[in-house]
Amino acid sequence: MSELTHIGPDGRARMVDIGDKAVTERFALARGRITMAPETLLLALKRDTKKGDPIAIAELAGIMAAKRTADLIPLCHPLPLTSVKVEIEAAENSPALIVSARVKTSGKTGVEMEALTAVSAACLTLYDMLKAVDKTMVIGAIELIEKAGGKSGDYRKIEP
Repeated sequence: MSELTHIGPDGRARMVDIGDKAVTERFALARGRITMAPETLLLALKRDTKKGDPIAIAELAGIMAAKRTADLIPLCHPLPLTSVKVEIEAAENSPALIVSARVKTSGKTGVEMEALTAVSAACLTLYDMLKAVDKTMVIGAIELIEKAGGKSGDYRKIEP
């Protein structure tokens, strides 16, 4: 059975055994976007809604979610994260916010899921903060952009 298999011989789900893996520096960068009406984007960029600053709150939510990934995603190992940075900025050519998350650890398994979870939670928080004025928002394009460290090596998405 390969190391990547999560189903045991009895057909039950299993957490991957990382006991024999080396501790290495791990890094992952994920990105996503939330598209909205132009007026909603202006409201978000003013950073002042009835609920507070949607960007600051979403960045905090992303950090908190990265730290709780193992509680949210079955079979993810709990990791001691050494750094989580979530940044939200306006898209260049569309009424959207781009969310990026950079996550680091020194451990036996990667932090891709933590970065993707951070982006997802930040996007959902933006939706929650702005839904009173725009229910047409669309969350999407959540993807891994880059990862470093570990047995599988480095990865970088080739941008078109």
